[in-house]
Amino acid sequence: MRLPVRFPTRRMFRVWQRNRDAFVKTYLVNFLPPFVEPVLYLLALGYGLGMFVGEIEGVPYAAFVAPALLSISMMNSSFFECTYSSFVRMYYQKTYDAMVATPLSIEDVIAGELLWGATRSLVYTSAMLAVLVAFGVVALPSSLLVVPFSFLAGLMFSSIAMCFTAVSPTIDTLNYPAFLFVTPMFLFSGTFFPLSVLPGPVQAFALAALPLAHVVLVTRMTTLAAFSPVPLLASLAWISAVTGVLFFFAISLMRKRLVV
Repeated sequence: MRLPVRFPTRRMFRVWQRNRDAFVKTYLVNFLPPFVEPVLYLLALGYGLGMFVGEIEGVPYAAFVAPALLSISMMNSSFFECTYSSFVRMYYQKTYDAMVATPLSIEDVIAGELLWGATRSLVYTSAMLAVLVAFGVVALPSSLLVVPFSFLAGLMFSSIAMCFTAVSPTIDTLNYPAFLFVTPMFLFSGTFFPLSVLPGPVQAFALAALPLAHVVLVTRMTTLAAFSPVPLLASLAWISAVTGVLFFFAISLMRKRLVV
């Protein structure tokens, strides 16, 4: 008989510590992308394409696209950590098998993995925000609110990613959500152009089904210091609700995957 899913205990932070230690050992490689990526995107899109675009919604294109870069970093850092990296630890390295041979439960292991994915989002966003501040394309001090928000957004994308990991028979299968889920969000979530230019049904679909659309909306209001209470609270509520549901759904799916 299959045991019910239990609530994770504080032992999940041991899993978080294990991943943190592995991350620190290769910090030079890990910290390079969040510093280099925003520079390349800002030069190519913000200043290159921005020379032709001019202003969007009353702000220079570089300032318009900067919060999208932060949001994409939150998504990519947490999503790929809890898909490909988690699959390698689970299937090839047998790290999960070693962990559950200790007092850690499966719930502790998966919750620790999800927390680490969120932490990775926070780390990458903080590094990228420092670069964007140096370029003067984000407003201070309101932009600092992006740092704690990146943990919540990262936890949402980590939970989504872990659901895909739980049902993927091979690591190659993870290419499907990467191309069919992440790429559309990358393009149609108000990242490089406003959602308002899209047809009404597409806007409604984006706000209903694309988590990145809400993350971009919150991040853009924060970095431009242009808060609109109703859309802001609605997006934060949407993100919090989806994160809460998917966090425990991901644990449940992984438990079914790991318990034979």
